[in-house]
Amino acid sequence: MAVQNEMEKIGLPIKNIQLGEVVIEKEVSSTQKKQLEKSLFALGFELIDSKKDRIIEGIKNTIIQLVHYENNTHHNNLSDILSSTLHYDYNYLSNLFSEVEGTTIEQYFIEQKIEKVKELLVYDELTLSEIAHQLNYSSVAYLSNQFKKVTGLTPSHFKKIKANKRKPLDEV
Repeated sequence: MAVQNEMEKIGLPIKNIQLGEVVIEKEVSSTQKKQLEKSLFALGFELIDSKKDRIIEGIKNTIIQLVHYENNTHHNNLSDILSSTLHYDYNYLSNLFSEVEGTTIEQYFIEQKIEKVKELLVYDELTLSEIAHQLNYSSVAYLSNQFKKVTGLTPSHFKKIKANKRKPLDEV
């Protein structure tokens, strides 16, 4: 909504808007583009204009959508999902992502999954087994090993540390 409001202020008619992407009905003047960049930056956003940057953002947004918003609903390989969503060969996407981001798509995917695990551990509503199932891990042991590789902590140790730092609602 913030992006939509800023674009309307500048007089840019929006054809379509979704997470990370806006399609505009008409050509943007250089003055409008500068004004949009400035107002988006003030809101904590950045204007992504190059084809490579749009593809990278598409990869990131697709992975974030899969991990954080689609609970165990995808059963295809990540490579198949990215290829079909972004309409590029996975090898091209993988090479571009590694070149620009300095890490692999797989590593980025794992990091997003571990962030989701951390979030779910802090909420303390699901068991580790339920979290493993929700995030398509083959076993709790595999989730725990991956969690420790990324964070240096076991899930139970992480949970203890975070539980000690959380204040009860009546103390907030």
